[in-house]
Amino acid sequence: MRRDLAILGVARQVERPARCIACLAFVGLMGAAFWAGLVWIAEAVVSAPGVGF
Repeated sequence: MRRDLAILGVARQVERPARCIACLAFVGLMGAAFWAGLVWIAEAVVSAPGVGF
């Protein structure tokens, strides 16, 4: 039985470019959702009665 050695990344599979683009789009979407949530929470804290700056 043949074994491919994973020395210095020799046995890594080549990924398709579409998969890479989809991953980058997902990371961008998650980043945008994070910042939108942060702004929403900050707005709620600032506009709460008796609390704010």
